[in-house]
Amino acid sequence: MTSPAIESPVQDRVGAGTILAAFLRLGCTSFGGPIAHLGYFRDEFVTRRHWLEEAHFAEIIAVAQTLPGPASSQVGFTIGLIKGGWPGAFAAWAGFTLPSAALMVAFALANRLFAGPHMQALIHGLQIVAVAVIAQAVLTMQRNLAPDRIRAAIVVVGAGVALFGSPQAATIAAIGIGAAAGIAFCHSAEQRAARSPFRVPFSGTTGVILLSIFLFLLLAPPLFPTRTGLPWLAVFNSFYRSGALVFGGGHVVLPLLESATVAKGWLSETAFLGGYGAAQAVPGPLFTFAAYLGTVINVTPHGIAGACLALVSIFLPGLLALAGILPFWARSRETAIVRRALAGVNASVVGVLGAALYKPVWISTILHPLDLVVALTAFLLLVAWRVHPWKVVLLTAAASAFLFR
Repeated sequence: MTSPAIESPVQDRVGAGTILAAFLRLGCTSFGGPIAHLGYFRDEFVTRRHWLEEAHFAEIIAVAQTLPGPASSQVGFTIGLIKGGWPGAFAAWAGFTLPSAALMVAFALANRLFAGPHMQALIHGLQIVAVAVIAQAVLTMQRNLAPDRIRAAIVVVGAGVALFGSPQAATIAAIGIGAAAGIAFCHSAEQRAARSPFRVPFSGTTGVILLSIFLFLLLAPPLFPTRTGLPWLAVFNSFYRSGALVFGGGHVVLPLLESATVAKGWLSETAFLGGYGAAQAVPGPLFTFAAYLGTVINVTPHGIAGACLALVSIFLPGLLALAGILPFWARSRETAIVRRALAGVNASVVGVLGAALYKPVWISTILHPLDLVVALTAFLLLVAWRVHPWKVVLLTAAASAFLFR
């Protein structure tokens, strides 16, 4: 089984060191969430470095949006794969991910060392920022992904399933219902797809192997009891399943991680939302929130070892699924049924995120009138004044250290 013949986009392959340096700079400066990350990527790799053409870049985004996992990280991983093979792919992931992960671990350790009234006030402020940031994401995604009546209805259905369904299966059920509704009703939805050739440096046989590994790691760990002397397996399974079942990336992972950690008693909801708020203040992918969780959970392993395990576990499924599907995407991307399913999935993702805004974020954070005033102020800065999210986070956190102490 082979993939279609491939030519390198625009330039010849580049070294892993060059790819690492490019993505490390982006990992230290890319604030604003996955959509903003894609803007940074386009400026860096299409406009400045000419590593790939505009059509290739759009195609990579289209592939990432159909799969579970963090879309911006998957796009970066694919750029590294195309330009530098497997070494380039891992260099791209490491450069874009590790700065944010290191900051999240540092926050987790500092939170333990400096617990007190000011730290608790700071955490509460970060929780409030999370309300504003997620609300902005819901609003923006609704405008882009559910602009018509059919997809707006799918948003409502997705939110209802996410709120009232089983915590373990609600998100994937909402995605499945969205895909089915898209196939049935979204006949006129326009899904952008690049017409230029899309190529990867390995065959379809390798893709099948990678997809098999993805499924094995998803299905096999739950079969092993946690009493077998392998406590790390429970941690791996919880974070791997979170990464494997989240569609849309970014904020949509919140309900899955909450179910995987807080619901199991591994940490408190206050600690969970405090770390999630801190994740808004750092550059890079939001999935590095897992590094914070791996540090503070009360099961083995935790600390630095737990951070490393959680970080690798949550990113691994999305990258395996992406690499496995790439050789086959060129054959299916023009199929009408795939485009309709994608329209329904994207709309359902908006509903899942809206449900997460209500539970657990809103009901656990907006407890007093002052909380609502601060949240609305942060939302106004983000939406009307278009202030960068990290600036809003810093301003709100600083004010909260005094308002809520």
